[in-house]
Amino acid sequence: MAHLQGEARREYVARMFTRIAGRYDLMNSIMTLGLHRRWRREVAVLASRGPGGLALDVAAGTGDLTLELSTQRNITRAVGLDLLPVMLQRARSKARTQREHGGQVRLVAGDALHLPFPDNTFACATCAFGLRNMPGVRDALAEMVRVVRPGGTVVTLEIVPLDPKHSTTPFLRFYFRQVIPRLGGFISGDREAYTYLPESADRFPTPDRLAAMMEDVGLVGVAYKCIGLRMVAIHRAVKAG
Repeated sequence: MAHLQGEARREYVARMFTRIAGRYDLMNSIMTLGLHRRWRREVAVLASRGPGGLALDVAAGTGDLTLELSTQRNITRAVGLDLLPVMLQRARSKARTQREHGGQVRLVAGDALHLPFPDNTFACATCAFGLRNMPGVRDALAEMVRVVRPGGTVVTLEIVPLDPKHSTTPFLRFYFRQVIPRLGGFISGDREAYTYLPESADRFPTPDRLAAMMEDVGLVGVAYKCIGLRMVAIHRAVKAG
């Protein structure tokens, strides 16, 4: 179903993540051997290296990156936005449990392609493992740029297509296409959702192409690095002006 576009893709993804919300965090930890927490922490640090103020986490899911952003010294408050109420419920539960975040976190429902914020509102914007699921990657990036102040940062964390020239690719292809769907089906009861994951990664822009898209929407100084055996990329850029 990774081939779906537009509203059909939005509806499919919304239904899928609603179904697996209860096991979402557990599967993330199992699939990445817990490394997703370190990756999100790195994204939060990179995003906060710029003008201080409000931070926006797009497609916040269960709130892990939003909470990481709120701990950065340069961030006055982190706003987490997600389309799905069930994900935001879990994020709110985490925020209440982790009292040290207190009033530094605000969680709102909204569409990443139509962010409910004025232009030039945020010091930085992030998106972790969310761009793959957007009906329009470029449109989502353009919205993030719109709401970030000139000189502010945009940072993304995303699963990317496997590099056919890399020595780890045969192992990772087997892991993604054979192990993950079976494991996801066993743990979440929804094998289809974890079959979608490798398919959506295959259809996502390469790191170079994503960097070019960032430049197209008004970002400068785009840099990225591949991590996690080159199956994940972190991109960071600055809004021009």
